[in-house]
Amino acid sequence: MRLHKTLSLVQAAAPLLFAVGLLGFSASRVEAQWGGMGWGYGMGGGYASTAEQGAAYGLSSVVRAEGYTNLKNSEAAKNWEEAKTQEIQNRQRWTETYFDMRKTNTEARTAEEGPRVTREQAVRLAQMQAPRRLTSTQLDPVTGHIEYPLVLTSNVYKPYRSEVDKLFSDRASSGGSLQYEDFQRIQGVVTNWTESLKEHVKEYPAGEYGKARTFLDSLANEAKYPAG
Repeated sequence: MRLHKTLSLVQAAAPLLFAVGLLGFSASRVEAQWGGMGWGYGMGGGYASTAEQGAAYGLSSVVRAEGYTNLKNSEAAKNWEEAKTQEIQNRQRWTETYFDMRKTNTEARTAEEGPRVTREQAVRLAQMQAPRRLTSTQLDPVTGHIEYPLVLTSNVYKPYRSEVDKLFSDRASSGGSLQYEDFQRIQGVVTNWTESLKEHVKEYPAGEYGKARTFLDSLANEAKYPAG
């Protein structure tokens, strides 16, 4: 009877003993696997032996990674600022070089052109370049009679001569002055006469054409002055 009861107890406890043994075997395998490695890889190549130490090592890795990122960002920002500064300096040098070149060019051109003409010199130069005034034999200040060069006495120019003669005759009879409207008419007639003369340039010797052309210029210029 006693032996029978003992066997019964052993049979009843067998599953529990099997579970405890299996748990012990699993724990041993886990310890065998992690005993040399710890709970986590730490700084300096060590391993955590506990869960708390592993968490601490993990946190330190995150902090270290964030610090590395901030360092790289700082270096990138510094490089950008240096590049921007260099760009500004380059632009400033380019601008200075451009205006220096313009200044040098202006000074060189001014040196080649010589000193600027004064107002008095400009007036004197304009007077020298202006057509000469007609003499009293070419334009009578009392009667307004005009003695034309031979080329201008051609019948081709008769309409121009008739109008100019009348205008200068009126100027003489009015005391030697012209109204602005008459002055404009003389300028217009002489301009048209000059264009007509150019159309017939091949018909005249060069010397005769030159005399006629110069006379017309002086006639137009004479209208600016009072007779006498």
